[in-house]
Amino acid sequence: MPGELTQLLHAASEGDQPALNRLVALLYVDLKQLAHRCRRGSEALDTTSLVHECYLRFLDSGALAVNDRAHFFNLSARIMRQLLCDFARERLAEKRGGGAVHYELRDDDLVETREAEHLLSVDQALERLAELDGPRARIVECRFFAGLTAEETAEATGRSLRSVQRDWRRAREWLAARLQS
Repeated sequence: MPGELTQLLHAASEGDQPALNRLVALLYVDLKQLAHRCRRGSEALDTTSLVHECYLRFLDSGALAVNDRAHFFNLSARIMRQLLCDFARERLAEKRGGGAVHYELRDDDLVETREAEHLLSVDQALERLAELDGPRARIVECRFFAGLTAEETAEATGRSLRSVQRDWRRAREWLAARLQS
């Protein structure tokens, strides 16, 4: 299977849509687990919808520029995070009168609003970290959103395990301080 996966990744990178279809089918269970981790209890999109929306983004992008399995999952996690943030922005726009229809808020609406605001805060903090220190932001994406281990993150980023561990710790500290303020 590793040989087939490598061939499919290479073919999908060259814009071969049947290879992308086969790749997603082969990794579907793993993608669903990734989507579940990315959602982190959010009710924004269900896991299956998130995987399918991610697949549609892959199709829209044409060629899929990935090096290996870890890189594929890192890219998938980034797309899923973007999808969740887009959904959160839409929900907040609706809550702020974007649809011009007003209705009474229920407790579950308040929870969804808080979840959306928190997700966007995390996304903004991560974007800021990417501006200041792109490699650390990529480690956060790999570890937190893609759920990669430190070893897999090191492989996906081409860095040493000790650097990844050190930068993961520092990035978490930076993000925690940023999100508390």
